[in-house]
Amino acid sequence: MQNDRAQAEPGPNPLQRLREYATPYKSRIRWNITWSILNRIFDLAPPVLIGVAINIVTEREDSWLAELGITDLVNQLWAVCGLTVFVWVLESIFEYWHKTGWRNLAQSLEHDLRLDTYGRVQDMELAFFEDKSSGGLMSILNDDVNQLERFLNSGANDILQVSTSVVVIGAIFFFISPEVALMAMLPMPFILWGSIAFQKHLAPRYSRVREEVGSLNGDLAGNLGGMATIKSFAAEDRELERIERGSRAYEAANQGAIRLSSAFSPLIRMVVMTGFVSAMGWGGWLTLNGELDPAAYTIIVFMTQRLLWPLTGLGEVFDLYQRAMASATRILDLLDVRPTISHGETVLTDANVRGDLRFEAVNFKYSSGSAVLTDLDLHIRAGKTTAFVGQTGSGKSTIVKLLLRFYDPTGGRITLDGLDLKDLNLVGLRKSIGLVSQDVFLFHGTVRENIAYGNPDATDEQIREAALIAEADEFIQALPEGYETGIGERGHKLSGGQRQRISIARAVLKDPPILILDEATSSVDNETEAAIQRSFERLSIGRTTIVIAHRLSTIRNADHVYVIDAGRVLEEGAHADLAEKDGLYASLWRVQTGEAVQHASQ
Repeated sequence: MQNDRAQAEPGPNPLQRLREYATPYKSRIRWNITWSILNRIFDLAPPVLIGVAINIVTEREDSWLAELGITDLVNQLWAVCGLTVFVWVLESIFEYWHKTGWRNLAQSLEHDLRLDTYGRVQDMELAFFEDKSSGGLMSILNDDVNQLERFLNSGANDILQVSTSVVVIGAIFFFISPEVALMAMLPMPFILWGSIAFQKHLAPRYSRVREEVGSLNGDLAGNLGGMATIKSFAAEDRELERIERGSRAYEAANQGAIRLSSAFSPLIRMVVMTGFVSAMGWGGWLTLNGELDPAAYTIIVFMTQRLLWPLTGLGEVFDLYQRAMASATRILDLLDVRPTISHGETVLTDANVRGDLRFEAVNFKYSSGSAVLTDLDLHIRAGKTTAFVGQTGSGKSTIVKLLLRFYDPTGGRITLDGLDLKDLNLVGLRKSIGLVSQDVFLFHGTVRENIAYGNPDATDEQIREAALIAEADEFIQALPEGYETGIGERGHKLSGGQRQRISIARAVLKDPPILILDEATSSVDNETEAAIQRSFERLSIGRTTIVIAHRLSTIRNADHVYVIDAGRVLEEGAHADLAEKDGLYASLWRVQTGEAVQHASQ
């Protein structure tokens, strides 16, 4: 959907941008406009028919219908009654069509906008999220899309019907009496001027409202995700005050817009009253003087009310419109953003990936901060196990992010089997890599669904085999519903070690040619770690395996170890060789095995 749709260029007119976005619905929009206009035309017919009926009983054989050839009075009444039934039936049909048409269009556009905006967010590189809060993005994906849907449900139809009323009734008035028409239409320039003025003043207020609600949603989402931290620091009162400040700012922004939009209808009503009284008084004067037919005067009185009274509702319509345009601007601005990390042309499949990786003079820094990697040269051999160790912040996890192309190097290049990662299709690249991260993320669902996430078509036997390799089957079988047990949001019903083992099973089931273990055993006990380590030794045979670990015991059997310090390779070699040297690796090894403590105590 997203690739097929014409995207609007950024511009000052959100309505024009929205029209360009809705190009695929052009035919449906035209039909809905037609139904709205026809519904209003037939809705305006009853006052005319009332005037015709009055004309029959007052003028009798000299009535308007008599001039059309219907001379019999009974037939004239039957004609008026039949025409009334015809008009009311068509008015009802067109009302049904325009209501269902606009509402279904609103639902379709809401669906597409939500999918397209989510798809755009999902396509963005991780750097995009550094300055964006999840709550702010949720506000666009949910609140702003819903706000636009509310306007399309009714606001568009209201604008069309008011416009139709002005044109049709104005034409009738000028046909009956140009003088009265001028009296009735006198308020129109003031109403239009006031509407435009209100629109200009409302637009920035509703932009501020959308900004404040986005900020508030960001705070709420962050607090809900960090509830355990809030409670552990007994910070409930402090956080409640912070949310209150955000809510007050949103309330104040809304109140400013409400005060202005609420003033619109009363002011317009006063202007409408002027036109209504003028038309009624002047038309009555002409009727008393015999210059205007009583039936025509009746039509004018009814039509003046039909013309001017709906204008008092323009305040609500403009309120909906400005809210919708503020939301449309935020939605379309998000759709206009383009990811800086693009797909390459070469598509990988597991069958043609050997897994030979090279970093060639790679430099990298995040958007804010100093260099993380500097002239980094690495060779991760195909089918071998390569480990990375180093102090926190040395750049180990950044290496993983670059391999997955969450970010691109700011200098140098990274190759897979001799191909620059930038030339590879992102989907194929990431499908060829299985990641088990220290920061485990599980989805709200069952154990089975989370293990099968990387291979949704896996059989129950394959899922259980992956769980056995990850040493997870035993605790899963002990859960209330086994593999069908719900684990809650982010897997909060499971322990840290259990979540980690499900994450490992997920990667095992994916069966990628390249496996990355980023502190994969950091949350398990020593016994489980040993069991998982045995599983990894079987799993890594013939597969390129990258291990990042603080526990050096987990990488003793690695084919090659890189010691990273401040974004550079400080040492490299096999575990045994590095442990013999008097370097950083040997120092870390002695600390973790207790040798350094024993030596100090002697």
